[in-house]
Amino acid sequence: MTYNVQIKVMPLKDLLDPQGKAVLSGLQNLGINSIEDVRIGKHITLQIEAASEEEAKKAAEEASKKLLANPVMEFYEIELIN
Repeated sequence: MTYNVQIKVMPLKDLLDPQGKAVLSGLQNLGINSIEDVRIGKHITLQIEAASEEEAKKAAEEASKKLLANPVMEFYEIELIN
């Protein structure tokens, strides 16, 4: 069976997000001053062929740990979608 999996990768909250700061500055330059903070991350969608949801999540976890996220600087969340 094919499972669709979404992975959200974001910078750790304690780390500076230079992309987010640049976007925040750009928004303020455009006169949009109500936004207080911006964090920029990655949204990844995978189609995984697996025998069960658990196997699909396990494959997504392995991909996230080994390639998609840098655990020193980022955290990730995995979600199965229909």
